[in-house]
Amino acid sequence: MSQVNKPTILVTGGAGYIGSHAVLALQRAGYEVIVLDNLVYGHRELVEDVLKVELVVGDTSDRPLLDQLFTTRDIAAVMHFAAYIAVGESVVEPAKYYRNNVSSTLTLLEAMVAANIKRLVFSSTCAIYGEPQQIPMTEAHPQNPLSPYATSKWMVEKILADFDLAYNFKSVAFRYFNASGAESSGLLGEDHNPETHLIPLILLAALGKRESIAIFGTDYPTPDGTALRDYIHVTDLASAHVLGLEYLLQGGESQAFNLGNGSGFSVREVIEAAQQVTGREIKVVERDRRPGDAPILVGSSAKVQQILNWQPQYADLSKIVADAWQWHQKRHG
Repeated sequence: MSQVNKPTILVTGGAGYIGSHAVLALQRAGYEVIVLDNLVYGHRELVEDVLKVELVVGDTSDRPLLDQLFTTRDIAAVMHFAAYIAVGESVVEPAKYYRNNVSSTLTLLEAMVAANIKRLVFSSTCAIYGEPQQIPMTEAHPQNPLSPYATSKWMVEKILADFDLAYNFKSVAFRYFNASGAESSGLLGEDHNPETHLIPLILLAALGKRESIAIFGTDYPTPDGTALRDYIHVTDLASAHVLGLEYLLQGGESQAFNLGNGSGFSVREVIEAAQQVTGREIKVVERDRRPGDAPILVGSSAKVQQILNWQPQYADLSKIVADAWQWHQKRHG
């Protein structure tokens, strides 16, 4: 698409970690952006002060607000990141996850159809696959979500398929592996409260904000006994969302894509990389395995590379950790 007169994109959850990086990628590609975020977990200052885009504080469950947005603005498509993401919490509070991740999304989709806006880029997860039956996992892998969080994302993918059949509603669903890192210039990064992701937890330990980092399971059938995961730089993730959007705007059919690096790093390797990047000793505590943790989770991104011509630019673990460290020093140092 040409650089002139690119349409306006609504980004729900655009004040969050991945959403804010997607907003930046959209801006750099020449799009106008409006962010809708309820700020339960998002950060107002990232949208208003760093990205300098319009922030509408509100919820995707608010149909009158959505109707007003879609009728008063010339919005061409929606990127949907507004979801709760804590797997453990979802097991304890499933209603919260089904209400926010499924019911609110349905309200958003109905409002979009009513406004004749029928293109959506959806933030999904590799967790819909459940226990891996082969590695690397492809999009054809059986789907057996093991938590209410994963099930909520799986349900939305099913709803999107039905909306395509009924309303010719086109979507791209990205099934992420482990989103990580931070924007290279230090503008944006990961800041969850509470934090549950490995790399930020390690870096908070390096900063002295945590006593130690726990390794859950040292007896897995992996080279060093710790679990292997596929870490993808959040900037690479964001670039895929712009490509997915442009694919839809050019008339592409609905698709689901894995987003990962196609290679795994163990928990010990991530800790070692963090010690090298930070130059600090990080105290490690070894614990038993957690129920439901797979030994290896690595995805194939062959499909997204073929159809969207996407290539990860920052696949190196030390680059992912270094960018995250730069951000964490600025944010929490």
